[in-house]
Amino acid sequence: MELWFTEKHTPTVKFSIQVDRQLYCGHSEFQRIDVFDSKEFGRFLTLDGYMMLTEKDEFIYHEMIVHVPMAVHPAPKKVLIIGGGDGGAVRELTRYQSIEQIDLVEIDELVVEVCKKHLPHTACCFGDERVSVYYQDGLKFVRRCEQEYDLIIVDSTDPFGPGEGLFTKEFYGNCFKALKEDGIMVNQHESAFYQDDAVAMQRAHKRIVDSFPISRVYQAHIPTYPSGHWLFGFASKKYYPIEDLKAVKWNALGFKTRYYNTKLHVGAFALPNYVEELLRDVE
Repeated sequence: MELWFTEKHTPTVKFSIQVDRQLYCGHSEFQRIDVFDSKEFGRFLTLDGYMMLTEKDEFIYHEMIVHVPMAVHPAPKKVLIIGGGDGGAVRELTRYQSIEQIDLVEIDELVVEVCKKHLPHTACCFGDERVSVYYQDGLKFVRRCEQEYDLIIVDSTDPFGPGEGLFTKEFYGNCFKALKEDGIMVNQHESAFYQDDAVAMQRAHKRIVDSFPISRVYQAHIPTYPSGHWLFGFASKKYYPIEDLKAVKWNALGFKTRYYNTKLHVGAFALPNYVEELLRDVE
């Protein structure tokens, strides 16, 4: 008997991966958590039946959400990750010796524990002495912060369920307040390809534009996310993502990355016309 994981992307479109075996199934107080193993994508994590990451393509998402802002900000010392319980953003950030403190706020402790056990390549750096993990609501956590962080990475789930509060105008306004005077915020910005996803993307973009003086959108190709065409938001109090890119400095670090490079950094902000039109409609 064949076992398949299937995620509905629209009422008439489904995405399926053949599964070799199920490694974990459990429920926290917030959501259902599953880990599967597959021939094509390796192990993968789903929350409430929605794909979060696979071993084969998670590097794309995590490199793009971390290295883009890190190559722009001249000297980030203190970073906040909201969400990101799989540990991928933590892993990429710990590569920077210049970072002194990484705070991760994850609402669901079980996600972290499951990833440590079943996705050790992704959740491999929680033991770094610079990393502190807070198991609480990200919206409430950031509400108490003021001019504290150089970089905020909003590595949230989709805008419903536990992640719903991380797409509100209040949340983005609090992120602005929590950043230092030259701080940067990046967030996963959903997709623009399918209609319902595009509406959610526009709604989030409008709220970020209302909160930050500089707001741009960039893209990556992530095969297991709806449509494969995924967007990220770059919002800043001071820095522009292309004009202030410090390519020579970043390249001198000598990081071995599989997706990100500084030429791609520039190109990622060149968006297709249909995405530009969607963004203009809300600005």
